Amino acid sequence: MLPKFNILTEKQVQAVHEHSLRMLEEIGIDICYQPAMEVLKAQGQRVVGQRVFLSKDFVEKMVKKAPAEFVLHARNPRNNLVCGGDNIIYMPGYGAPFVHDADGTRRDSSMEDYDNIVKLAGASKNLHMTGGNVVEPKDVDDRIRHLRMVRSHIVNSDKCFMGSASGYEKAKDVIDMAALLFGGREVIKEKPALICLINSVTPLKYDERMLGALMAYAEAGQAMVIASLVMSGSTGPAALAGALAVQNAEVLAGIALAQSINPGTPVVYGSTSAITDMSTGALAIGNPECALFTSASAQMARFYGLPSRGGGGLSDAKLADAQAGYESMMVLMAASTTGINFVLHTAGILQSFNAMSYEKFMVDDEIAGMVLRYLKGIDFTEDKFAYDVISEVGPGGHFLCEEHTCENHKLEFRRPELSDRKSYDGWAKEKLDANMRAHRRWQDVLASYEPPALEPEVERLIQAFMEKRVEALLK
Repeated sequence: MLPKFNILTEKQVQAVHEHSLRMLEEIGIDICYQPAMEVLKAQGQRVVGQRVFLSKDFVEKMVKKAPAEFVLHARNPRNNLVCGGDNIIYMPGYGAPFVHDADGTRRDSSMEDYDNIVKLAGASKNLHMTGGNVVEPKDVDDRIRHLRMVRSHIVNSDKCFMGSASGYEKAKDVIDMAALLFGGREVIKEKPALICLINSVTPLKYDERMLGALMAYAEAGQAMVIASLVMSGSTGPAALAGALAVQNAEVLAGIALAQSINPGTPVVYGSTSAITDMSTGALAIGNPECALFTSASAQMARFYGLPSRGGGGLSDAKLADAQAGYESMMVLMAASTTGINFVLHTAGILQSFNAMSYEKFMVDDEIAGMVLRYLKGIDFTEDKFAYDVISEVGPGGHFLCEEHTCENHKLEFRRPELSDRKSYDGWAKEKLDANMRAHRRWQDVLASYEPPALEPEVERLIQAFMEKRVEALLK
């Protein structure tokens, strides 16, 4: 892997750290869940109403308890993932309530869409896990939605997946389902199988739903991304340095809570921060400022000795068009080259996190493959200098028919799966643009995809658990 580059100086990193700790100590953070507040109070932190004031020494002590890297376990051990260090994990978009079809038509997302996107991620050579809440299936009752979503990941792929973060009870359901899949709660406590996304409420607040999930995952020893989405200019200062300090304070507070509950809980330092478009007041994610937040966050995570999470193929576009391509490549490239480990929203996201697109998914999958190849760099072993071959071919010759070429092009050249490299005449027979080619490709992938078989007894246990919980939740 290529070395990661830094965008902040050591002095700037230290300044962000110090401003964040000052905020937590003097301004405080709202913890809107009594059990979480009691945990921090028991740790000697000052509590006034819902406001908790975290001391500098306490935060620094707790953050040091989190591991620098950890393993996420899949039902197929070949798909286990190491989060941290120089490792990078790509996965689909998360949480979109809408789907944009190839012609730009917007519709509510459904459970069929959810299953399809999980299958596309399962089939992908470039996405390392199937993600989490890949869309919001609005045709499923919200009370039982988390059960259907997690089952989709379990039966449609054998890659790692994310769990629900919608409160304590739903998180507990998901943990129980994972325990059935892997052989018990003690097994997954020793070998974490789940990771969830815990988001703060900017500025400087955590709500009951997220805190409940955080506590459930920490108690069970499962991994968490502790993330902040500062909208610079609305929910955070318009100055990027100030917005970064707010983000850092929120993330550190969440990590400190997780470590207070269960020291050593695997956590990922997360950022989704971007800017507010001042002409509309809306979040804008496909821009250099978002890429800067992501890059700075990777560096802050390294400062704390933690894995990092940042955005991937982010775009404000409404179609899988040129805007979607250039915005997504910029943000994904920034995340990948500055050392983000856990790349949520790698594939499929449009319209500032509001929509998923099958076509954009396939375009982003191609971009991800390109970036992964770039990150591998150049092999400088002696054989790769090909001196003997160059000598044999000599001046004015060519290398097309050489055995060395036949061997090495498969190792060194990435073969595109979506991009068009035909001659003009070859392309002109159908004149398909990237959006049209992507439309065909996702349909072909789904038509040929066969989900890995699940052990019948495990499937029976999970189905029985779901039926029991559905009955209880829909009373």
